[in-house]
Amino acid sequence: MTPTSDAWQPGNYLRFAGERARPFVELMARVDAEAPRTVVDLGCGEGSLTASLAARWPEARVTGIDSSPEMLAAASTVPGVRFELGDVARWMPDEPVDVVVSNAVLHWVPGHAELMARWAGALPPGGWLAVQVPGNFRAPTHALLAALCRSPEWADRLAEVAPAPDTVLEPTGYAEVLAGAGLVPDVWETTYLHVLTGEDPVLAWVRSTVLRPVLARLADEDAARFTSRYAAVLREAYPPRPDGTTLLPFRRVFAVGARPA
Repeated sequence: MTPTSDAWQPGNYLRFAGERARPFVELMARVDAEAPRTVVDLGCGEGSLTASLAARWPEARVTGIDSSPEMLAAASTVPGVRFELGDVARWMPDEPVDVVVSNAVLHWVPGHAELMARWAGALPPGGWLAVQVPGNFRAPTHALLAALCRSPEWADRLAEVAPAPDTVLEPTGYAEVLAGAGLVPDVWETTYLHVLTGEDPVLAWVRSTVLRPVLARLADEDAARFTSRYAAVLREAYPPRPDGTTLLPFRRVFAVGARPA
């Protein structure tokens, strides 16, 4: 048996496209750049949200960067944006960038606070940095997954990919990062209450995110067995309502910083 692929699956991710787009819209609503010349979206995925940046600033040169060839292939038809294959963790601008955006990406990057500080330090006068990360690493979705990964049956293969509760900072931590780099910080958090439908909808939600690197460590039969056990504990933590829907609270942390002109 071969291990389950670690490749990003645009179709799976886009199943909840509306729910995943809302934080991006709310993040960018706090970026008050009027006429940026250059805009970079780090971790752009399949490009639909990056396209909204090109529509907002049609005179800007908008670039989307992602490490997934599958996502970039899906982005290839998006108009008005140049897409590049690249590692967000290694990216630094080689010219002034007026708006740097990273939406739901930096929780995958260890030490991302230092990376944010470097990006912020490179902003020109009047530049903006806008970041959003999921803040739910202590929620049952992640805590139950971590416990299962560290259980005796799976620990030898999965303990090192178990999600850690301190993966992202608290809002005050991001405010300190931005202020320490000379930016004016605007930091907040929001807990969305997603109304999900279908069979095991919470499992479907996490399958394209936090569960993906876990299953990539397992052969197909083991992945199916692990997924079945994880699905069972998720059903207990997130039981369906009488109308058949399931409520998924999802906390997100937003950090926007502007360098004074």
